[in-house]
Parts: sequence; structure tokens; C-alpha cells
Amino acid sequence: MSVGPSIKDVAALARVSVGTVSNVLNRPEQVTSENRERVQAAISQLGFVRNESARSLRSGSSRSLGMLVLDVRNPFFTDVAFGAEDVAETHKHSFILANSSEDERREQTYLDLFEEQRVQGILITPLGNVLPRLEALHSRGIPSVLVDRLADSEKFCSVSVDDLAGGRAAMEHLIAGGAERPAFVGGPFSLKQVSDRYAGALEAAQDAGIQLQEFETPNLKFDRGRQLGGLIGDLRESRRPDAVFAANDQLALGLLQSFTANGIRVPEDVAIIGFDDIDFASQSSIPLSSVQQPRRLIGERAAELLFEEIENPEHHEHQQIVFTPQLVVRESSHGMTAKTWKLMQ
Repeated sequence: MSVGPSIKDVAALARVSVGTVSNVLNRPEQVTSENRERVQAAISQLGFVRNESARSLRSGSSRSLGMLVLDVRNPFFTDVAFGAEDVAETHKHSFILANSSEDERREQTYLDLFEEQRVQGILITPLGNVLPRLEALHSRGIPSVLVDRLADSEKFCSVSVDDLAGGRAAMEHLIAGGAERPAFVGGPFSLKQVSDRYAGALEAAQDAGIQLQEFETPNLKFDRGRQLGGLIGDLRESRRPDAVFAANDQLALGLLQSFTANGIRVPEDVAIIGFDDIDFASQSSIPLSSVQQPRRLIGERAAELLFEEIENPEHHEHQQIVFTPQLVVRESSHGMTAKTWKLMQ
């Protein structure tokens, strides 16, 4: 089996020490420009590729970050991951994206894998009670930042949005538009994001003296919204919600597809608002109103906080960054009824 060129081969061709080559690879600012150019020319000529596995064994960690999200098929998490990956790239780190698929067993399995791979840090949208495990990882030199979830502990940084305010804004809009039988769709309520969005919507409904129906779902996927849309559509018109706030856009888009396929007009019969404002929200057959999160910015800021802790653990101060979401009104909730139109003038 052929073996590629070694760091000694690079040093010999560049006529420098092995230590100089190592500095060019790891601490280039410590090497003169002349030596850097000679080493880089030798690397290019020989086709040298550094042995990252060997470096990881020596240092005890790899130049990589791990990110664990609830549902990699959800465009919201894809956009958050893009933002985090951009920051990892500027720090010359690889980026490992994993999907818990809203399964606590998978969540634990991937945390095990991240530890085995000796990642330098973890970005995580938690599902189960993982804080004790994250504390244990931190004690072994692997810090974590919570993403799309406010940290309940001062031992971690977190980057999230104000889900309570977002839920309130969505429901206030529906009620101002004339909704008399609003509903909340989402779940499971064990997810903090879902319970907070519901709590905000409930506060707005109670302040308006209106009862809020709730339909808890086992997950936040598009197919679940489509299935639930069929069940809601089968209700008598007097019992059917006239406005729905869905906990995320995937559910909302599933509802919208089901309603329109069964002759229920959106927004005339049922208005719909989602949460996240993914790209598909504005591109659907009936553009979807949604509570917008700064998706890429969430990922960028979370990764920046993680690198701050990785690079300066002794002086790092944990931060809980909470963005304010923005309501984006489109056709799925605008002009719900004649009454709505008058209120919006």
C-alpha cells in the first residue's frame, strides 16, 4: 500500500525544519512570509495532506464542531446550520450535522458519537433532558451552546427567539382580523418552543375573551399537518376553527394543502399563520403568513459563542441571546372576512 508524502518530506523539500512546517499548518502567523511560501509550495508540489486523525490523537480533540438538530428536513434547521457552518469555515473547522429526528435515543447516540469523534464543541437543539449529559461533556473539555432554545441554566450559552412574544403576535393578528374560533396546532408540548408559542397565543386569546382550541401533534412535520387538516375539515362548520396558528411552517403548509384540496378556502373560511418563515412560506400556492426568525443569524451567533468559549474557556462568560421575531403577513391570513377587511383599513 502506497503512503503519501509526510511532513518530513515537506520539510526536506522546503529546506526548513519539521517544526516550521507544523507552524505553517497550525500557527502560520508565527512563520515568516518567505518560509510560509516555501512550505506551501512544497505542499502543493508533493500533494501533501495532513493526517488530521493523528493530530487529533496528539491534541485530544479534532478541528470540528458537531451540530444536532430536531429535524434536518425542516428548512428552518437547514438555514440555521448554514449560518453555523459559515462561522466554522472561517475558523478552519469541519462541520458535522446530525439529525435527532425528534427521537431521544438518537439524540443520545449522536452525543456519544460527537464525544468519540473528539469534536471541539457542540451546537444542539435539545429534545430530551440532556443538560446533565452536556455538563459531563463540558467537564471533559467539550462545551455546548443551545440553539433555538433558551438555556435554563447559567452553565450554557444559548441563542433563541422570544417564542412567547411570537405566539402572542400571531394570535393577536388573527383576532384583530375577526377570528372568533381560533385554534393552536403543534406538538409535542414537551418541546419548550411549542409550549411557549402556545402560551403566547393563549395569553392573547384570554386577553380578548376568546376561547382557544388546541390540537396537539406528536411532531411538527408536514404530513402531520396534512393529516390534521383532514380531521379539522371534517368538523361541522360551527365547530371548525376559523383561524389556525401552527407551531411551525411545515405544519401550517400541511394544513393549507389539506384545506384547499378539500374545498376549504384560505383565508376566507380558515386563516392560517405559521412560525419560522421558511422560504417555502412565501412560495406556496397561497403565500403563508408566518412569524419570522432570523434563521442564519441564529446559527452564526451560536457558533461564534461556541468558538469564544473554545478559544478562551477561562474568561468566557455565558450569554443567553434572545431575538425578537417579526410577524410577516401574507395572503393566508390577510382579508379573512369582510369584517377583517374593515378592521385592516
